[in-house]
Amino acid sequence: MTADAPTTHQRQRVDPRFYVMMFLQYAVYGLWLPIAARFLSADPAAGGLGFSDFQIGMIIAVAGAVGAMTAPFIAGQIADRYAAPSRCLAVLLAVGGTIKFITAWQTSYAAWLWLSIAYAVLFMPTLSLTNSLALAHLPDPKRQFPRVRAVGTFAWIAVAWAFPMIWLQSGLEFRWLPPFFTGQELPNAPARMIDSVRVAGVVSVGYAVFCWFCLPRTRPKKEAGRTFAFAKAFALVRHRSFAVLVGATLLLSIIHCFYFVQMSKFLAAIGLADAYIMPAMSLGQFAEILALAVLGPSLSRLGFRTVITLGAFCYFLKYAFFGTTLLPLPVIVAAQLIHGFSFAFFFAASFIYVDRIAPPDTRYSAQTVFMLVILGVGPLVAGPLNGWLSAACTPAGGTLNYSIFWYTAAAAGMLATLLVAVLFRDETRSETAA
Repeated sequence: MTADAPTTHQRQRVDPRFYVMMFLQYAVYGLWLPIAARFLSADPAAGGLGFSDFQIGMIIAVAGAVGAMTAPFIAGQIADRYAAPSRCLAVLLAVGGTIKFITAWQTSYAAWLWLSIAYAVLFMPTLSLTNSLALAHLPDPKRQFPRVRAVGTFAWIAVAWAFPMIWLQSGLEFRWLPPFFTGQELPNAPARMIDSVRVAGVVSVGYAVFCWFCLPRTRPKKEAGRTFAFAKAFALVRHRSFAVLVGATLLLSIIHCFYFVQMSKFLAAIGLADAYIMPAMSLGQFAEILALAVLGPSLSRLGFRTVITLGAFCYFLKYAFFGTTLLPLPVIVAAQLIHGFSFAFFFAASFIYVDRIAPPDTRYSAQTVFMLVILGVGPLVAGPLNGWLSAACTPAGGTLNYSIFWYTAAAAGMLATLLVAVLFRDETRSETAA
């Protein structure tokens, strides 16, 4: 070995810049998304915006879907062919953060909808770009990516606890039962919740500066010729495993979107105070850290098919618990822990599978196309479907029957589980063995 040759330890080391990148990525997202439905739906007299279920579905789900559906044609193509992904991230985050900050000052549905669409067009591509950028620079992606992605989960937890503690409560006291702390809730909590959108905008701009100056610049693969990267990525559906995975992902992305459109409202409806909603929902991220920690060894021992099937089954189990509304409030709050395993074992494992099955020159676009299903097609269906299902589960003159709503989502989770268990076959097994 020469003096300049890297040691085995150095080759396996994860660049700490990717931990910082993933932390900031999900801090921006986690600041506002978990509680958006709550402050969007709350009565204006309490400081909320008073939007309907249909309007909330359009703002959260459909706006995000538009952003995800444009991602393969914007960030995916640029990052794979023309520009460094780190520079793409910086520009998208800086402009998006500015739009997010402006959105927080709006009160009309039309303003929120159109600004949310503009923001989503800029932000959604960053989710797949950060995954692909990390995977491209990790010496052992299968084992190391879960650890890097877990930092994003930690960021979600950190902001979910810090924001309500600092901005929504006073006189905090910790306790052993979920959500693990109590205090005096400040008046007009929904109005104060909207400040999370402003903070997210500021953090996004700071994150953009980090991406521009600190992240490594990966050269685009211009030598791949005139074939559009996203067109080659769409061709992956010829693989049976990818086609089955896309079908199951579509079902789960719809009910995954239901979680963010309804959960904060659901927890408030069953008696959880506003200041505890973010920490309660963050319990899923605590479990996600554990799930991501064991994801690499689980994939090595059990394989993609078993792990992805378990992830889909966790979606069924989670919504079955939520639908059983007669359970004590602490039990329903604790059921949030299942959310972490459902996400990590299905979606995080799927990210790794897509990276393995995609040709090297289209991996950015393949991740973006997969995100198109998760954050594009699924939410595009989920937005209006949420409004229709909510209306169908609401008796005349009554309130939303969450038991029927969540049991319907659980049925979709079971269908996705059966789809993967019966039809999915790992087509990267020979590469994994090698």
